[in-house]
Amino acid sequence: MSEPAGTIDVLVVDDDFMVARVHRTFVERVAPFRVVGTAHTGAQAVAAVDELRPDLVLLDLYLPDVFGLDVIPRLRTAGHDCDVMVISAAREADAVRGAVRHGVVDYLLKPFDQEDLHPRLERYATRRGRLLSATVRGQADVDRVLAGAFAPSAGSTLPKGLSVETAELIERVLRDADGTVSAAEAAAAPGVPRVSARRYLEHFHTTGHADVSLRYGTAGRPERRYSWRGRPTGHAR
Repeated sequence: MSEPAGTIDVLVVDDDFMVARVHRTFVERVAPFRVVGTAHTGAQAVAAVDELRPDLVLLDLYLPDVFGLDVIPRLRTAGHDCDVMVISAAREADAVRGAVRHGVVDYLLKPFDQEDLHPRLERYATRRGRLLSATVRGQADVDRVLAGAFAPSAGSTLPKGLSVETAELIERVLRDADGTVSAAEAAAAPGVPRVSARRYLEHFHTTGHADVSLRYGTAGRPERRYSWRGRPTGHAR
């Protein structure tokens, strides 16, 4: 039986059998992720990647035979380019810095629940899709790919009532815009209500991801225009 198109295969690595089972359940609730195996030591993790060729490894750091981060160079030496998301109770700054140096895609502290892991997996799937489908014609395309791969998503911490999925859509409109956009223009492409688009735009402005300029017309209040930070804003009239 062939695998579904777009499936993201995951290996769960955790020294605790019960915790690994819980993490497996969490992952399999999120489409298009599929857990293809579990491992409980560093050696088992390397062997499982050799056999199963997962796209993503959820990696605990406190393993009985090695420190989890030491697994990553072993995978690279063996020629594996799977992504790694650290899931660990390790709160030491050295561990976090080491994870960044090893190029992990995310770092989630234990204990956590389904609501903590779910949006991180969704963001990973979105960024992975951008990387796989990227066409590079110039520097702007390179910058867009790098921003999607490494920059924290603007939707990573959202106020109540805002969804990660819609934040990603509005973010994409801002990133791709040639200049500034209004709330109505931002709402049109993804098909969300104008009032909702305005909330996301204002959130991006509040968190420093977007700039705002005012465009003055012949009558009434000035129109608020938004641009992704670092992109040209044009001239307000």
